[in-house]
Amino acid sequence: MRTVLALLAGLALLLHPAAAPADGPQATYVLRVPAPIGDSAQRLLGLGYDVVEQRDGTDLFVIGDAHTADRLRADGFQSTVETRTPPSPWAPRSVGDATYYGGYHTVTAHLAHLDEVAAKHPDLATVVDYGDSWRKTQGDGGHDLKAICITRKSPGDCALTPTAPKPRLFVMGQLHAREITTGDMAWRFIDDLVASDLTAMLDTVEVWVVPIANPDGVDIVESGGDTPVLHRKNAQGTCSAGPRGVDLNRNAGSHWGEAGSSSNKCSEVYRGPRADSEVETQALQALWRNLYRDTRAPGDTASATPDTTGVVISMHSYGNYVLFPWGWSTQKTGNDAALRKIANDMAAQSGYRAGQPGELLYNAAGATDDWVYDDLGVPSFVWEIGASSGSCGGFLPLYSCQRDVHWPKVRSMLISAMKATHKPY
Repeated sequence: MRTVLALLAGLALLLHPAAAPADGPQATYVLRVPAPIGDSAQRLLGLGYDVVEQRDGTDLFVIGDAHTADRLRADGFQSTVETRTPPSPWAPRSVGDATYYGGYHTVTAHLAHLDEVAAKHPDLATVVDYGDSWRKTQGDGGHDLKAICITRKSPGDCALTPTAPKPRLFVMGQLHAREITTGDMAWRFIDDLVASDLTAMLDTVEVWVVPIANPDGVDIVESGGDTPVLHRKNAQGTCSAGPRGVDLNRNAGSHWGEAGSSSNKCSEVYRGPRADSEVETQALQALWRNLYRDTRAPGDTASATPDTTGVVISMHSYGNYVLFPWGWSTQKTGNDAALRKIANDMAAQSGYRAGQPGELLYNAAGATDDWVYDDLGVPSFVWEIGASSGSCGGFLPLYSCQRDVHWPKVRSMLISAMKATHKPY
């Protein structure tokens, strides 16, 4: 059955969040491209197309403009138009707005929310500033990079040390800025942890949440107001023929520069000038090293030790997948059986499909989940939240979908992940 990728309303991506595109709003096309798993899919990614995390049989889907089909043809790919979203009037949000696109929270609102939760629940929550976004390092606006630690506090809890007494679940959203469902899921998880039956689980688990891992990129997204800008990357760098920035999920130094990434600065999967080049990447890695013991020897086939604790979740959208390492290859990790079991347990709560990226979509190197498992041995997963079709699908689902459709599934998966932290292997 023909998959319809809906609600991909977007504009030409901005070079600065306060300015409208120089050539005005553009129609957005979603193109269906035959690209079976293997060489064909990898070549499509390697050419720098904006390939979404969605597959329908042998077909992948590319986001582009009126000229993308011609480029694909010149590169040897056939395509058909799946959807065409006409341009919308440019109506940027006001700087002081706390929400956009029907209720999604701005970066400023997310950071204020962390402080509010910690002030209201000092026995449970602590806010940690773990770095600065690229724009802040340049004195050009930007934001603090913030996490919240939530647990029933006892001595040693929420300390930046890998020898903490409780196993840790780490959850982050909006590493890819345009995947706005994931920031909302993080917001709801934080509120649920401090005011529901989940609070009882905090006696034995410590939860860390980074709701917005790429705040400069989200600034660009939310600048469109009711027409969010489909910006994926961070805000570092320039590009004259496409979106600025580095793909933070291709920048991590685990098989950096290999499959599914690009050296083209204008590509949506631009991996950056070198491994771990971005301040957002560096800050996350430093935080993970402070939170988790390294229980895995070097080498692609080495196993983490049975005393490993913890789980790391990076929430993305869309496709309804639970993905796990390796992503750079279909080679199996030393802990493949355990990772598959955890992934299948989570997927069973939501009806998602579980597998390695190369089994379900395509191989992609330099991702954060590969880095976490590679460097520390901690079980690490990517959730692709949401279907491709309907008003609750795609990058821009109606805000009501978060409560009624996505949250019930994600909440069940989060409970499964919390339980897995104690003895994942």
